[in-house]
Amino acid sequence: MRPPVALVCLALAACASSPSTESSTSPTIRSSTATSSTATTSTTVSGATVVNTWSPSTLDPAALPLGDALVSTSAAAVGGLFVCDSGNPNGGGAFAVGPWIDEAAGTWDMSQKVAVQGDVPWPDATFSERVTGDGRALSSNGLPVHDHTGTFPISASDPAAAYDRNPNSIAMKASAITLPTAPKVAATPTCLPKGPIGMLRNGVAMFAPVDALNRDAVAHETQDGCGGHPERSGTYHYHDVPTCIRDVAVGPSTVVGFAYDGFPIVVERDAEGALPTDADLDECHGRASAIVLDGTVVTTYHYSATLEFPDVMGCYRGTPARAT
Repeated sequence: MRPPVALVCLALAACASSPSTESSTSPTIRSSTATSSTATTSTTVSGATVVNTWSPSTLDPAALPLGDALVSTSAAAVGGLFVCDSGNPNGGGAFAVGPWIDEAAGTWDMSQKVAVQGDVPWPDATFSERVTGDGRALSSNGLPVHDHTGTFPISASDPAAAYDRNPNSIAMKASAITLPTAPKVAATPTCLPKGPIGMLRNGVAMFAPVDALNRDAVAHETQDGCGGHPERSGTYHYHDVPTCIRDVAVGPSTVVGFAYDGFPIVVERDAEGALPTDADLDECHGRASAIVLDGTVVTTYHYSATLEFPDVMGCYRGTPARAT
C-alpha cells in the first residue's frame, strides 16, 4: 500500500512542475506545463514563461567524468566539490572498483553500473512542506514517499556485493527544518559536510556526492534502482537527484527539493529535454534564472541537477540552517 497522495505530490507528469505545498495563506498551489507541437518545451504560470537554453555539450553518459580528482577542501570551483573535511581513509563504502569505472581515463559508464536488488515499499513514509510567512517548514520520517528502495543490508548473493557490501539497514529517522522562503546568496561559498545537506520532496535526505573517503559516491558506491542507500545510522539518502525523480521530471522547471540554505533543488531541461552541464552552472552547481516555485514563475538562485559530478551541489551558496 502506498502513502496517501495528500502527503506529497512528487515531480510526476501528473503534478507538472509544482508539487502540492501546504501553506497558511494558500491551501494548495498548482501550476501547469505546456508543450508546443514544435518541440519547444516551456512552463507558463500567470503569463510568465520558463525556457532554458544550454551551452553546446558533448557529454557522454557512457563516459561521465569521474569526480575523485575534483574534490577540494580549500575552495569552490566550477565542476568541483568544496567539502569540509579531507575524508576518512578507514571509512566504509565500495571496497572494489566496479568495471563501469575507467580509472585510467577518469570516466565511468552510468549504463553499466550495477544496482542493489530488491523492491521494498515504505507505506509509513511521511513528508510535509508548509510555507508560513517567511519560513518553509520541511519534515520527514526519512523514508521515501511513493518510491521503493532496494533490499538492505546488501545480500551476499546480490551482484552489488562484489563491490560494496553495505551492511546497514534503512531506519525511520525523523527530521525537521525551517528554511527561509527568500534565502540570500552569501558573500562566499560554504563547504559541504558529510551527512544531510538538503531534503527532497519525497522526504529523503540529500548528501554531498562523495563517500567517506571523498570519492565520487555516485560512481563508486552501489545504490538501489532509485539511487539511494543507508549509512551507518540507518539514514536512507541520495548523493544526486536520483533517476526515479529526475527521469519523471519532464518539464523545464521542477523543484524536487531544497538545500539546507533554503535554495531550491531543480530538475530543469531545455527544449530537447536535456539537463544542463557544469558549463551552465557556477562553482556551487547552481545559477539564478526563472523557475516555477510555489506555483509562480520567479527568478531566483537554485541548484540544478546534472548527470556529471558534482551532480546537484558543489557548495552552499547561502547560509545553511540546521535540521533537528
